[in-house]
Amino acid sequence: MGMSEFDDSYDDDTGAREREEQRLGEAIMGAPIRALDPRHAVTVAESATIREAISLMLDRQIGAVLVVKDGRAVGIFTERDVLRRVAATGIDQGHTVAEVMTKEPECLGLDDGIAFALNRMIVGGFRHVPIVGDDGAPLAVLSLREVVAFIVALLPSRVLNLPPEPRHEVRSTDGG
Repeated sequence: MGMSEFDDSYDDDTGAREREEQRLGEAIMGAPIRALDPRHAVTVAESATIREAISLMLDRQIGAVLVVKDGRAVGIFTERDVLRRVAATGIDQGHTVAEVMTKEPECLGLDDGIAFALNRMIVGGFRHVPIVGDDGAPLAVLSLREVVAFIVALLPSRVLNLPPEPRHEVRSTDGG
């Protein structure tokens, strides 16, 4: 007995799913960071105050600034640093950002792969990676959000067409 048109429509096309996953994997594995067009690095000098760095992050709506000395990235100051090293300790925001930054962060180049960057972020437990030139000059800061947006762009119909969930209503950009 043959299948009806209704039975046929409910058959999972595992081949199509596998092809889509393969396409996604190849796109992530083969693309360099420059394909993401990461945001230009916002920098502060080592002598900048914590208050100045936080103000800059708020004004630019970014989660991290690179700390520079002699034109080279020597540190990164992130939202997590604000929570763990400023808010949690009660340090005066007049202190220099160099006192609370993450020193000598792992940096990548524009031609390093997106998959490698994602691996480093997951393994290292960080959400921002400084992107520097061969001379150590800051070029950009790659955020996990940019990597996720790249992946979503490869699967728009699967991610952006999810049915609405009333209990998951987002009320603000912070998820509240």
